Amino acid sequence: MASVSHYFLLVLFFLDSHEAQPSCLPGCICSEDSFGRAMQCISISLGKIPRNHPEELKLLRIENSPLFELPRGSFINMSTLEYLWLNFNNVTVIHLRALEHLSELKELRLEGNKLRSVPWTAFQATPVLRVLDLKHNRIDALPELALQFLVNLTYLDLSSNRLTVVSKSVFLNWLAYQKHLQPGCGAKIFSSMVLALHNNPWLCDCRLRGLVQFVKSISIPVILVNSYLMCQRPLSKVGQLFHETELGACMKPQISTPTASVTIQMGQNVTLRCLARASPSPTIAWTYPLSMWREFDVLTSSTAEDTALSELVIPAAHLVDRGNYTCVASNSIGRSTLVISLHVQPTQALTATHSPSSPSDGNAYVDLRVVRQTVHGILLEWFAVADAPEEKWFTLYLASDETLRKEVVHIGPGINTYTVEDLLPGTKYEACLSLEGQPARRGRCVVFVTGRDHSELEGRERLLHVAVVLCVVLLAVPVGTYVCAAQAPCSFRAWGLHCCPQRRKAPRCPRAAPQPWDRYCREHIAVCEDGLGHREAEGDEEQDREEDWG
Repeated sequence: MASVSHYFLLVLFFLDSHEAQPSCLPGCICSEDSFGRAMQCISISLGKIPRNHPEELKLLRIENSPLFELPRGSFINMSTLEYLWLNFNNVTVIHLRALEHLSELKELRLEGNKLRSVPWTAFQATPVLRVLDLKHNRIDALPELALQFLVNLTYLDLSSNRLTVVSKSVFLNWLAYQKHLQPGCGAKIFSSMVLALHNNPWLCDCRLRGLVQFVKSISIPVILVNSYLMCQRPLSKVGQLFHETELGACMKPQISTPTASVTIQMGQNVTLRCLARASPSPTIAWTYPLSMWREFDVLTSSTAEDTALSELVIPAAHLVDRGNYTCVASNSIGRSTLVISLHVQPTQALTATHSPSSPSDGNAYVDLRVVRQTVHGILLEWFAVADAPEEKWFTLYLASDETLRKEVVHIGPGINTYTVEDLLPGTKYEACLSLEGQPARRGRCVVFVTGRDHSELEGRERLLHVAVVLCVVLLAVPVGTYVCAAQAPCSFRAWGLHCCPQRRKAPRCPRAAPQPWDRYCREHIAVCEDGLGHREAEGDEEQDREEDWG
């Protein structure tokens, strides 16, 4: 009897413990191993961290799932978790407070995901984290304070990412954090870190100088998994190992030019040159007063590793082009500017040919463009500069081959926009602008085509749709209805023949008096395609008349 009672108590204990332990998530495997209580979910459709898990969970492994994000509160009720393996998923975003409640976490593995950045301050919630595996992601930056909350880290893998430039301060600061947490211990280092940085597209310019020097002199407590780091850019250093590379210090651009003041005759071509030396390599841009209206070609070439030459090409310079042209060179260190003055003199031929009193716009500059265009109109905008200081009147010429006429509009001074309306749709026009009453000259005209008017086409399409629907309805009418229609007044059948001329004609009968259906049909004859139904109906009426007269 005692043995039965003992057996009964064991069964009750087993059932109680089984009920207290939640069931494992379908598709996952829950077990007890050397890590402790573990749950592994591999190749199942998980869009978020599961909430249904065993108590006192030590290891959570999720792989090959569509897991995209780690939001805040992802690990509630997982305070005992020590190993979090989320390899080969689609993790792209990690919330700043996603790792809350993971104060016991020792390993975090995120290999083979799609992370472009990491919220490094999130590791404030994981003070005992020792292993951080981030290889095969898309991380392209490593801030100087990235390891601020990872003092106990012993393994950091950032290989096979998109890092181009990293400061050596990232790792020097990590040593300083350790000393700060252990005051009074002198130069003693309490832990070392294994670091993986290989297979990244390193940009070997002055910004990487510190890291290159750090790698060359690296020693305990930082140990590189692969010390043969290789340059991927610029072209002059592709394939070079860090140990073989010598990088100079960074500097802001220094600009020079062969001539700071250029004088030419109107109509001549001129090229303004700007030479910039900087490290890293500079970018060069030009600014000048009429850059919105006068766009010139800019040719930029590299004459050396840290030197760039920029050329601004001005073809057939006009008086309006004179003024100051500013060359701006910039890089990550700073920017510098240089001003080149361009002086354009009027040609001697023009000044000798025209007397001061004769009206001429030879030295005037007019730039005309279409700003907005509709089906029946356009908005023109222009910029004009003349030698005379007073404001000028403008003459606008508008012509089209379709209209066979030209329109001339006189526009008062001080106006630089004009709206032209009542134009024909789908028509080619030419608009020319000149100062005062001078004839239009080549280069001061714009050619444009107005848009097509779709309202008429849409209306015709609607009518055709109605015709198709009516024909389908008539074809779908039962046979009995045709018998009734044959006995009904012929006007109803005539309406059907108007709209569906290809149907077999029914036997004729004496014409009846006009009915409402006849009136409706006469009003809607236009729905027949190309008027075929209308012509056939007229033929039927003439044949009826002949039979009546016969």
